[in-house]
Amino acid sequence: MKLFKVILLIYVILQFNFNSLCFKNVNAESKNRYYYEKQGTAIWEVPVKEKVVAITFDDGPNDIYTPQVLDLLKKYNAKATFFLVGERVNKYPEVALREINEGHEVANHTYSHARLQYLSDEQIKSQLDKTHEAIIAATHVEPVLFRPPFGFYNERSINAVHELGYLTVMWSWHQDTFDWQNPGVYKIVSNVLKDTRKGDIVLFHDHGGDRSQTINALKQILPALQKQGYQFVTVSQLLQLKAGVKLPSF
Repeated sequence: MKLFKVILLIYVILQFNFNSLCFKNVNAESKNRYYYEKQGTAIWEVPVKEKVVAITFDDGPNDIYTPQVLDLLKKYNAKATFFLVGERVNKYPEVALREINEGHEVANHTYSHARLQYLSDEQIKSQLDKTHEAIIAATHVEPVLFRPPFGFYNERSINAVHELGYLTVMWSWHQDTFDWQNPGVYKIVSNVLKDTRKGDIVLFHDHGGDRSQTINALKQILPALQKQGYQFVTVSQLLQLKAGVKLPSF
């Protein structure tokens, strides 16, 4: 009995320390976020009065899944932002061009899905520049938004990206679908629908393995949010609404 009490006491102490550490990390993350948002170098979500959300897709284009995503977006008159990997744009330029032709937004996601924490400022610049040129060559559009692979950022990377004229775009903390893990269609749908707010930025992936669950989840998410009165806009359109610019469809 005495041994059990000792073990229990150790567990409580460890749990308290772990929770305290998590709380500090959350606080640090929150402070970082508001610092960068106030600085105008990064965003996580864009609260607006209008009932809109920005759905985003990372890691493409993919020749199998991206066209299926585009078909669904067209069906529900939804616009999205695609964060493109440069080497994949070079491989499937026609898919990237279709994204633009159908009214979507394309953005930079590095050339090789690189981990920025292991790169020098010059290497970060090279990754973005090569993707920038690939996107322009494929779509004749100049991207202005950037999302770091794996969601990694720090002050050095954000500043390096900002110096190139890019705005770093993350996603709403409660709108990470984790679809890259293939958690099941129900879980992806539930993650999005359980706490949708005006101005959310939702994270999906259209490349990086079998994205069938993402496709099937979208078949439920798009009509469900539409039924709730939501419209789907690009990240840039979301920023325009925040700035008071009236979009044609509103």
